[in-house]
Amino acid sequence: MSSYNTSDFRKGLKVQIDGNPFIMIECNFVKPGKGQALYKCKLRDLVRGTVLERTYKSGDELEAADIHETDTTFLYEQTGTWIFMEKETYEQYELQKEAIGDAWRYLLPDMPCKMLLYNDNPIGITPPNHVILKVEYTEPAVRGNTATNVTKPAKLQTGAEIIVPNFVETGDVIKVDTRTDEYIERVKE
Repeated sequence: MSSYNTSDFRKGLKVQIDGNPFIMIECNFVKPGKGQALYKCKLRDLVRGTVLERTYKSGDELEAADIHETDTTFLYEQTGTWIFMEKETYEQYELQKEAIGDAWRYLLPDMPCKMLLYNDNPIGITPPNHVILKVEYTEPAVRGNTATNVTKPAKLQTGAEIIVPNFVETGDVIKVDTRTDEYIERVKE
């Protein structure tokens, strides 16, 4: 198994600590006046979701995690289990709500997703960066309220709730950024 030296440390690096896969979410280089350089790192457990803070000395190594991504398609959700199919092999994977996190808010049948596999077992998914969804319900716009940047909550067809501009109405089709949960634009049907 390969390993990473401290000079390789960076945000997004996938490593293994005590047999569990972690992703480096923050890495800061600290050079004190005396002594060795230090790397202060925040790592998130990819299975449990917990965050770990560790400090490493220059020259330390971490084992690389056996993690890879594969292209899948979301098929359907059944009583808290989400079913995905790999595009090339047609192999199906099941993920529970804990592994999916907030990504369920943007999943529609036949939507392409990236499946994260650890030792060939699914541990998470990444939906597309932008999705197009229909607004199921939002309050009507208040007449005369022409102040800039007036917003309101809206419920989307998947059950997700996001903040949209005041001019968006029930039935509109909108583009949403899944990474930030932000409204991007209205889409013509």
